[in-house]
Amino acid sequence: MQSEPNRCMLKQFCKKGHQLCCNFIFGPEKKRMRLSTSSETDSDKSINKMPSNANAKASYIKTMLKTADAVCFDVDSTICRDEAIDELAEHLGVGDKVAELTKKAMSQKNVEYKDTLRARLNVMKPSRQALHDFIKRHPPKLTPGIMELVQELHNRGTQVYIITGGFDSIVQEVAKELGVPSQNVYANKLLFFYNGDYAGFDETQLTCRSGGKGRAVKLIKEKHNHKSIIMVGDGSTDLEAAPPADACIGFGGNQVRETVQREAHWFIHSFKELTNVLQAAA
Repeated sequence: MQSEPNRCMLKQFCKKGHQLCCNFIFGPEKKRMRLSTSSETDSDKSINKMPSNANAKASYIKTMLKTADAVCFDVDSTICRDEAIDELAEHLGVGDKVAELTKKAMSQKNVEYKDTLRARLNVMKPSRQALHDFIKRHPPKLTPGIMELVQELHNRGTQVYIITGGFDSIVQEVAKELGVPSQNVYANKLLFFYNGDYAGFDETQLTCRSGGKGRAVKLIKEKHNHKSIIMVGDGSTDLEAAPPADACIGFGGNQVRETVQREAHWFIHSFKELTNVLQAAA
């Protein structure tokens, strides 16, 4: 069993002299990936072997799903019905402006995610207390069928991970609902001054950058020696994760994004479609 990473508290000072308080993780989670010396990775090979015909490709992904070592899920508009950052912005009274920024970020592939995240957070400036109140008043709105799907995956011994550009403190509540271990969550971490005011976000997290989901998948593969991983999500950042994920299943049960519907290796509208595949294989 892998031990919990050691944590320590580090005090930092910004240019104005305010103290910052943030958690830094040492141990297994800080390992950097070995770069493959091969020009073509195993995930590249899996994707290159896929049939071009849509129906044949879907059948190929269904077979892959039955034997995958792990499945990684996005959260907003995938595991959950809503976009948490928009809901938090609404809670803070800046919903309209942030919703427009979120829509733009999710529909474009050439935008640096860190920049859009910073722009939205600079508008929101969520305090620690405001975040606590939001979590208390807004329990996770799980998408129908996700609980059964995760349970089926767990029953089969398939590992489940959550990879999201959302905020760790909110996503951990979702993970609890689904029975996903906290260490299987890859999300962004907010930073606060000691008085609880918003101080920024941890820019060392993989998921705050464009392509971050792919980096997280690579880390998971090396860390746990997974040979086959499938990414499931509704947005363009989920497409970017395959490769290194061996396939991307686009999800349109809450939002249908044209780019994802067109480019995903298999596009579904309900999690029951995946559960049915797994149960048929039992």
